[in-house]
Amino acid sequence: MIKIAILGYGNIGRAAEEAIKAAPDMELAGIYHHNDCMDCIDADVVLVATPTREVQKFATVLAARGICTVDSFDIHGQIWSLRSSLDAVCQANHTVSILSAGWDPGTDSMVRALLMAMAPKGLTYTNFGPGRSMGHTVAAKAVKGVKNALSMTIPLGTGIHRRMVYIELEDGANFKTVEAAILADDYFAHDETHVILVDSVDALNNVAHGVNLVRSGVSGETHNQRFEFNMTINNPALTGQVMVSCARAAVRMRDRGEFGAKTMIELRPIDLLPGSTEQNIKALV
Repeated sequence: MIKIAILGYGNIGRAAEEAIKAAPDMELAGIYHHNDCMDCIDADVVLVATPTREVQKFATVLAARGICTVDSFDIHGQIWSLRSSLDAVCQANHTVSILSAGWDPGTDSMVRALLMAMAPKGLTYTNFGPGRSMGHTVAAKAVKGVKNALSMTIPLGTGIHRRMVYIELEDGANFKTVEAAILADDYFAHDETHVILVDSVDALNNVAHGVNLVRSGVSGETHNQRFEFNMTINNPALTGQVMVSCARAAVRMRDRGEFGAKTMIELRPIDLLPGSTEQNIKALV
């Protein structure tokens, strides 16, 4: 049995706990909070289910102890930097970190890579939502003066999105000051973003999300190849499940001596699945 601990117990942490309990080859080694001592964690893998901007700190400490980690880091432009940093620690301590393990980045990245292999020349558009973005919501909640927040992603087509950020203010907070801080945050600065003051964020809250991923391209010299991938999901449930599946892959890689930090497009898909190689090849190939 693979012993998995969870660091952080928000929406993703709770969903990951359910996925661990449902897995035939895993057991829960404990649930820890951000202020707990990292030295007390005894597990094969720790799921770092903290806010994205805290991932590097915790994953680095755990990897230095020789513990595998899986996180759902979701700032696309910073993934290579995080991978490079964690890779050096993992190599030195003979362990594995799988980063950005969710559905985007994560499984959508794997789909995009597969579609590019099928049609090397072309364009891919990833259209998110409509739905609640967990990373963007956490970022909005962290702004000084915000009591509660909800960030909704609205697809406009061809990979362009609108961010609708609904907020409640702390007593005495100035809306214009809070709005400016949200609009300047890297999570929101690159998209059309609207900040809206509401009486109750809880009255609007919904963790549903989805994606429509389309690639049109060329296979060899043949044009008009078109592929489409759609899903409608519960956001934290899928993220937690993918992290748990990646924990299995991390242990298998560690046991083969394949140390380092990896994104999901670098993984062997069969390592994500329970069961033997023979069972899965017979069932899926």
